[in-house]
Amino acid sequence: MRLEPPCKVTEEKLTFDIQEIEPLLQAPPMAMKPWPEAMCTLKDGRVLYIREAKPEDVPLMLEYMERVMKVDHDFYDIVGARIYAEILGWHRKRLKDPFQLVGLIDGEWAGFANGRMFSKDIGISLHTMTFARGGRLGWVMYYAKTYYVLDILGAQEWWSTFESHNGWKMAGLEMAQPMKPWPQMQHELGGAPIYYLNQKYWQKVIRNFLRTMIGTELTFDVPEEVKKKNATFRIPKEVVV
Repeated sequence: MRLEPPCKVTEEKLTFDIQEIEPLLQAPPMAMKPWPEAMCTLKDGRVLYIREAKPEDVPLMLEYMERVMKVDHDFYDIVGARIYAEILGWHRKRLKDPFQLVGLIDGEWAGFANGRMFSKDIGISLHTMTFARGGRLGWVMYYAKTYYVLDILGAQEWWSTFESHNGWKMAGLEMAQPMKPWPQMQHELGGAPIYYLNQKYWQKVIRNFLRTMIGTELTFDVPEEVKKKNATFRIPKEVVV
């Protein structure tokens, strides 16, 4: 857009340093507590190690998600494309206060769960995906990021929406999440209805979800042996979704 200035100016052209523009493009970050390392024994006996994704993981994560984007069943293509963009958005600092958790089994990438903080009181769930079958991995990964936002960060509400039928069944239905009024309130992932958990419902009911539904719990005292087994991040050779 171009307009004539309403008064005489002494400089017709202005030059900016990129460093001056960048603060306007990045959202000022909140002070977020980090996710502590955790582990969980899955229903089939495997040990899942959950940590925050690291910048050095990004090239392999993007490589794998490129392959997931080509899967044309159960909405893996659109979810894969959005996760790819969200990983890149975090890496390029174009998402407000994002977080991404990776679940590893003996160093191999088995699960992913991410989101972002809309404000100190509201956390936004973005996506959950698993890359290994069995053990109810998806339930654990979604629960882990919910625990992070409501228990560790202390948000008052956690907002989700679901693009796949399986995701809706896993978290929307089995956690019996209520919905915000629609269309007055819409989730940022395409304007679909918002499913939510608040602190009262979380503390009274859902905080025990892993124990009651799967018979397991998150453990934050991770033995060195488990850390060593997961020290090197690897992606699966095949796309198993």
